[in-house]
Amino acid sequence: MKTSTTLTAIVATLLLVSGCSKDPVANLSDEESRIYITDHDSTISFSNYQTFYISDSVAVIKNGKSKMQRTESDVAYIDAVKNQMILHGYEPVEKDQNPDLGITVNRIISTTSGVISYPTYWDSYDSYWDPYFWGYPGYGYYLPYVYSVYSITEGAVSVDMIDLKNAPQTGELKVIWTGLIRGNNIYNEQVADSQVKALFDQSPYLKSF
Repeated sequence: MKTSTTLTAIVATLLLVSGCSKDPVANLSDEESRIYITDHDSTISFSNYQTFYISDSVAVIKNGKSKMQRTESDVAYIDAVKNQMILHGYEPVEKDQNPDLGITVNRIISTTSGVISYPTYWDSYDSYWDPYFWGYPGYGYYLPYVYSVYSITEGAVSVDMIDLKNAPQTGELKVIWTGLIRGNNIYNEQVADSQVKALFDQSPYLKSF
């Protein structure tokens, strides 16, 4: 299974140019800002699975630490995933009924900070303008700083589908499908249905028949 990570690089690039240009994403709607990523084990036939159990709480993962929560938004996402699974032919069962699939919904919050340095630009800065232009012939330029400090807080919702039907006696359980939603205003019960539907629409192989 491949892992896709692009949003952090995009955000960092936008931060670099934001000081000298208009924000290119300032006018995007919440929906336009969202990214939907899905991936799966291509060796799996999902029609071999018939039943599933979905956790009734959400794992909140923040900077490497996790805890379980159940907010209105969390419940909306859990219900949305459950409804999509039923629409695709899977039957919900309880945890003690030996489900073929286990499903978890996760809220991921990550804060990244760092320093961006551009010494080459500053070293040659005095070549951009002749001080005579400003009425100060014989002067040079100097800048008291050569870096910028940034902090980025990102949020995402992920859905993981785990193969319980073929679970090993020992070792690790296998994730056979994952969906990820990133963007503005995603922790919102009013948009949970449409966002989860987008993940399933992007995964036409997810069906029990």
